Amino acid sequence: MTARPLAVTLGDPAGIGPELTLRAFADRQALGLPSFVAIGSRATLEAHAAALGDRCDVFPCASPDDASRAPDNSLPLIATGNDAPVTPGVLTEDGAQTSIASIEAAVRLALDGAIAGIVTQPINKANMVQAGFAHPGHTEFLAALSARHGKATSQPVMMLAAGDFRVIPITVHIPLSAVPKALSTDLIVETGVTVAHVLRTDFGIAAPRLAVAGLNPHAGERGVLGTEDDAIIAPAIARLNDRGIATTGPHPADTLFHAAARATYDAALAMYHDQALIPIKTVAFDEAVNVTLGLPFVRTSPDHGTAIDIAGQGLARPDSFIAALRLADTMAQSRYG
Repeated sequence: MTARPLAVTLGDPAGIGPELTLRAFADRQALGLPSFVAIGSRATLEAHAAALGDRCDVFPCASPDDASRAPDNSLPLIATGNDAPVTPGVLTEDGAQTSIASIEAAVRLALDGAIAGIVTQPINKANMVQAGFAHPGHTEFLAALSARHGKATSQPVMMLAAGDFRVIPITVHIPLSAVPKALSTDLIVETGVTVAHVLRTDFGIAAPRLAVAGLNPHAGERGVLGTEDDAIIAPAIARLNDRGIATTGPHPADTLFHAAARATYDAALAMYHDQALIPIKTVAFDEAVNVTLGLPFVRTSPDHGTAIDIAGQGLARPDSFIAALRLADTMAQSRYG
């Protein structure tokens, strides 16, 4: 484990993030989890503990260094945002503002080198937008904050990881009808270069192998079922190989994700959101982790949303959050030693 703790932002106070944080902390020793400090409001943790019928012991921290002095049963907390009343399952503008404040605080700590990495609990984007949030999502906000603090980043790249199964969508949250126009050879190459770099630095893979999915059925069938595979994707694969990155494809997507195929690559680049996420969520729905590549710090997140409908009921599974903690720790060890 890294010497510095990880930081866990609690996400939307009304969602399942605070509940999962409390449960993971309570079981951290039995599970062998890395040390972490929560960032958010004390009212949030207390409201979720009360909903679950548990006691919430919090150790206030002025900095991550203080976490090492916390009693065994007290969750280290850097308080941010407001202490407005919280009801699990009920979204509020105060909650959205607290979410924003916790992310901002975590990025400052990461860029100062005070924490090993950030694990973000899910935010509710619709609620954030109503509170004035001006970014497409969590990832873009993290990149913008890094740039604001003078740490320019490459275009952030989304990876979903479950063990050795790693997928990357080249295009993300856009309509399917917009994907062909959004794809370009340059975009695929830039994404592949970022993925290969992070596989080396954060995953310890000295010679990464990439596989690239085609856009069309049967990867276009030599132009019969679409021209993008030959005109856009194949040239990108050639350029990645010219850069010394072992890359194959374009592969028909329907034969790229079974077990035998997965053994031939370290990460698969898919052309659009569902082409990447459906296979990994089918194989590892509860264990997949969202990883952001291209940031100046380690960032992982559980691969689920705020689950407002079950918040505070003790029904949420912590598997993905626990996997996100473990992966962030592994990545930080590989990156920083």
